[in-house]
Amino acid sequence: MEYRKLGTTGIQVSFLGFGAGHIGSPVMSEDAAGTLLNRALDRGVNFIDTARGYGLSEERIGRHLSWRRKDFFLSTKGGYGVEGVQDWTYAAVVTGAEQALQRLQTDHMDVYLLHSCPKDVFIREDIRQALHDLKKRGLALHTGYSGENDDLDAALGLPEIEVIETSINLTDQGNLKQRLVRAAHKGVGVIAKRPLANAFWRFSEAPVGNYAHDYWVRWAQMMALVPALADLKSSISMDEFAFFFVLASSEISTAIVGTG
Repeated sequence: MEYRKLGTTGIQVSFLGFGAGHIGSPVMSEDAAGTLLNRALDRGVNFIDTARGYGLSEERIGRHLSWRRKDFFLSTKGGYGVEGVQDWTYAAVVTGAEQALQRLQTDHMDVYLLHSCPKDVFIREDIRQALHDLKKRGLALHTGYSGENDDLDAALGLPEIEVIETSINLTDQGNLKQRLVRAAHKGVGVIAKRPLANAFWRFSEAPVGNYAHDYWVRWAQMMALVPALADLKSSISMDEFAFFFVLASSEISTAIVGTG
């Protein structure tokens, strides 16, 4: 397993991170979730990413991994969904983080990310103060933002943003130039989400209604422009090619892969 620095946080994370979205689904059994989480750690994965909106995910991580808390770094996302509290307010961020810690059965998270809110939210003083207070209280060791495009650009301008999470893969390369370079210049850690592009190559035709649809269409367009791409399957699996593509960017700290 390769390990990389998460920006200037002082954290060394496995390049292969565990995206814990799918383990929050009730379709996955409790035993399967526990086995999957523990096997990931056994094989060198030391970074787990989850979120308030991922169903049972936080609860299952706490239930199955609290006894191994020193073995991994933990990131969760929030800012919404707190009962009786308006989304994207100071209380939603702080109370949501407190509740997440209870579900995760830990006294701190290594990284806390604002989960895809627009820039007019995270530039507000109350939201920035919430991040500051989470760090001051030791509830979150580092703070950041998960999002895309212009919102991500704005987030990179804030001192509270020590880590970003954004989409990077074969067919989603918009962040590879200016944004990654800027993040590296500022010492911001980069979490690449969707590095396998929802494994669009599973489908022989464009999967209408599936998350992989747009990626499938983009890849078809790319192959039309560069026919040699069609020969890749004979020399390397698409899983490997997609992952190594992301691995090649030294600015990326970890790439989180989920499973169903």
